[in-house]
Amino acid sequence: MRRDSIFYKLFQQSPTLLFELLSAPPANAAAYRFDSVAIKEPRFEIDGVFLPPENETGTVYFCEVQFQKDEQLYERIFAETSLYFYRNRARFNDWQVIIIYPDRAVEQRDVYPHRTFLNGDQVHRVYLEELGEIRSLPLWVALMVLTTVEESRAVEEAQYLLSRTRTEATPTSRRAIMELVTTIVAYRFEQLSRVEVEAMLDITLQETRLYRDIKEEGREEEAVNFVTRQLTKRFGELPQAVRAEVGGLPLSRLEELGEALLDFTSLDDLRAWLTAQNQ
Repeated sequence: MRRDSIFYKLFQQSPTLLFELLSAPPANAAAYRFDSVAIKEPRFEIDGVFLPPENETGTVYFCEVQFQKDEQLYERIFAETSLYFYRNRARFNDWQVIIIYPDRAVEQRDVYPHRTFLNGDQVHRVYLEELGEIRSLPLWVALMVLTTVEESRAVEEAQYLLSRTRTEATPTSRRAIMELVTTIVAYRFEQLSRVEVEAMLDITLQETRLYRDIKEEGREEEAVNFVTRQLTKRFGELPQAVRAEVGGLPLSRLEELGEALLDFTSLDDLRAWLTAQNQ
């Protein structure tokens, strides 16, 4: 499952979700905004940055979602976050890092060189499998855990979350959560079509039409921003002509590009993909 885009959407829809994972969230958590940044020279990529209000000098929170073993993860995280904090020192008075793992087995083995950070109060390691059962968790946190459950349980747990969504969530949140649940299950069962996934989850025609209409009406700009950001993280600043071509794609093509770019190794791959769309 390509979880980067799922967690990006989760945090974009609910920036306060990150702070539900902390025992001591900031008092103004609701005012934080979520961003994703790339740092050049060297080019580092930070999964998520949670920024305090622009008129306040507060704490910046860095988030890393790590579902694969990386034996130099902490070296990279502490290098890139320190560089970002250094370059933006006037904006912040402190920093915190949250690393989200599916379980402890994925964590880097040699942590001794980083013992001061890892044993202090600035770095928080979250293991999704240890948060508890999906049915006992807050709705948005449960969505994160849904990405880790066994395939044999995925449909049942997704249906449960959808039933909770219909009674607990606001109309706006309900549409977003339904879309995310469907996307997560679609990734788990790639051999099924979107219609088949919706049928499996027992999503009604009315609900399907409702969130699809909202998606078509309001997501084009969001999709352009997301895809452009991911391409910039991979290849650096994009040529203006390429940015314009990406920005002119319809929503369906942007979604396809969001999937395809994960396999690109160079800017030439992107150009070839864009050329193929015009043929």
